[in-house]
Formats: sequence, C-alpha cells, structure tokens
Amino acid sequence: MIETILQLIRQSQTFLVASHENPDGDAIGSTLALTNMLREMGKDVVAYNHDRAPLEYAFLPGYASVVNQPVNAQVFDVAFVLDAGELKRAGSWIKERCRKLVNIDHHPCSEDFGDIYYVDTEACATGVMIHRILQAARHTLSLDVATCIYTAILADTGSFRYSNANPEAFRVAGEMIEIGVDPWSIASGLYESQEKERLCLLAMALPSLQVSACGRYASLAVTLDMYNKSGAREEHTDRFINYPRSIRGVEVAIFFRQLDQKNFKVGFRSKGNIDVGALARTMHGGGHHNAAGATAAGDLEAVRRWVYDKVSQLLADLK
Repeated sequence: MIETILQLIRQSQTFLVASHENPDGDAIGSTLALTNMLREMGKDVVAYNHDRAPLEYAFLPGYASVVNQPVNAQVFDVAFVLDAGELKRAGSWIKERCRKLVNIDHHPCSEDFGDIYYVDTEACATGVMIHRILQAARHTLSLDVATCIYTAILADTGSFRYSNANPEAFRVAGEMIEIGVDPWSIASGLYESQEKERLCLLAMALPSLQVSACGRYASLAVTLDMYNKSGAREEHTDRFINYPRSIRGVEVAIFFRQLDQKNFKVGFRSKGNIDVGALARTMHGGGHHNAAGATAAGDLEAVRRWVYDKVSQLLADLK
C-alpha cells in the first residue's frame, strides 16, 4: 500500500492535503508533515481544512499556509484526506477536485472512500503513518517535518498517557527528538500558551460538572451563552473533557458542546476496557475505543438524560 502511495507521489505534481473539520493535533500535525514533505520534494501543495487550525498550533511550520476555502475550480493530481473517518468531515467536494484520492487514517470503521485506502487502527496517530511513508520514500526528515510528526503523536496519545501510546509512538517520537525537535518548546506551545478567553470559558464550564451517583461517569458542558460571555470560540474547548476524565473512579468522561439552539456535539473519553467508539456508533457517531463523539438534538438537559441512559446501560452490560 505504501509503495503504491509513493508511486503516485512520484508520478504527480499537484496535491491537496486535507484533514477533518475542527482539527486536533494529529489532524493538523499530519497535514503539515505531509505538506512540508511534498513541498521539499518540489511538489505544488495546498493544505486545506474547513476550520483551518486552532491558534495553539501556530508554532507548526506551514501553519500560516493552511486555507479554509476550496481553491477555485482547481483539479489536483492527488488529494490526501487524513485522519477524517468520513470524507464529509474533510469536505465532500474534494472527491470532485482530484484525479486520485487517498484516505490515510487510524480510526476504526473508517469509511472506505478514494482510490487508495491506507487505514491502520493499531497506529497511535495518523502522523505515525505519515512517518512510515517518509521512511519508505527514503526522504531525509527536516526539522519542520519532524516537528509536525512529533506534535501529532504527542497530541493523539495525550502526551503519551493514553493506551494508544504504543512502542511505535515512543520510537518515532525519540527519532524526532534526535533530529532536533525540542519537546519543551512543543509542550509549551500546546499547553502553556493559552488565550485568556479559554480560561474564562473553562471557569464557566467547570460549574456544569456532573458526576453520576455510581461515580463511573462524569460530564462537563459548554453552551452558546458561555461562548458569548467569555468571548471564546469552540477551538478553546480542546481538552476540556480531560477534567471529568481525571476524576478518581470515573471510567467514561462526557463533554457536551452546544453547536446551535437545537444540537450538541457529544464527546466521549474512556479508561480501560470501555469501548466508547462502539457507543458513539450506536448514536450515528464514531471514533476510537477510548475517544469518540456523536451529535445529539435537543436542549442540554434532554441530551444529558439521553446520553446518561446510554452510558449507564453500557456500564451495566460490562458488570
């Protein structure tokens, strides 16, 4: 599969590299790792994301080049869709704007779209899969590319705290450090360069904390009113779910993020053997074993009741 991708790269000149909306560190890190590599090879590349990228990733090389509008009517030789799960999460229009479409992902149940389907659910991050391609291409990794790969791994393993922090994650991260990546500067960029609006929003969200009577699940919520009062944006909610997740005894953390007057995005994080990816798929969502999400309609209390019932049943079935 990787050799097929490399052959496609050698034979092509114009590329689109895209990842899922509301990009996280893996999505934007893998996008810019591949983008920078292709540019170093003399290719013409457009990096695209519907929501661009959160400001906390502004330290990544190539960040400023990411666009959030379809590029006129240009047709690309190849489009890479990374870490998306479903094509619509990156942009359904992409399929009509490329001669070849490549799906690279590590999500379970990733949609089989495109001409090349390179999916490995054992990979800790899509960024690691980009690293595999670079290695196979015998491309000398620049510090720019290494920085993006390291960030992708760091973000998707929760700073190597999650169960997907496998030997490959540590091995590749170590290689990136040998190239010259400074772990402190990246950790500082991600975790210690916050905008005050984010902390104002967090201060409003924390009182919404609810812990179940059994103590096995807990939730946090952000509403449109909180956004308005704090001046924050949805990108500022990244990692809010870690607060209920960090409570002793909690096995499933839930984060309710209001999208509009009638809909909420529901995020899940789990510990141990609880498969929240499977839970999310019963709600027409998706994701990993330990990290997943779905969308639910209704006001906050109605959505909470519906989700709590689902989680309670899941936990009861595991007894």
